[in-house]
Amino acid sequence: MTVESKPVPPAGAATRSSRTEFLRFAAVGAVNTAVYYGSYLAFHAFTPYLAAHAIALVVAMVVSFLLNVHFTYGTRPTWRKFLLYPLGNLTSYAGLTAGLLILVDLFHVDERIAPLLAAVAVVPLTFMLLRGILVGRLGGGDRGAVHPDRSRRG
Repeated sequence: MTVESKPVPPAGAATRSSRTEFLRFAAVGAVNTAVYYGSYLAFHAFTPYLAAHAIALVVAMVVSFLLNVHFTYGTRPTWRKFLLYPLGNLTSYAGLTAGLLILVDLFHVDERIAPLLAAVAVVPLTFMLLRGILVGRLGGGDRGAVHPDRSRRG
């Protein structure tokens, strides 16, 4: 019986991987914003604006899930992850709302700028929470999955 030694990743490899994931997450967020807005406009052509908003949110969440699973985190989609995914987004929306209230009411930040600042503050939290759902224990993990930036070694 031989013992195989696994190569030691270079210093900073985990940081580069996390940075790459975060940049991919941001790119998916930009695409998802376009998907939401396009869906909203399309459905608003024949439904009231709140109905169009609700439908567009669902469409965007499904697209976001699929893009984040495959492109951002390089993991397999499962029903468990799909069902947990909205929890990460709800947390993001709650954090965004709380940040908006705090910025406007306590710090008197302009109401037109406050949502952008709150969104920037919430992105890292959302990234980590969704990473936990899609890659970590919350989503059941992914034994044997190959990340797009890594090759499988054995």
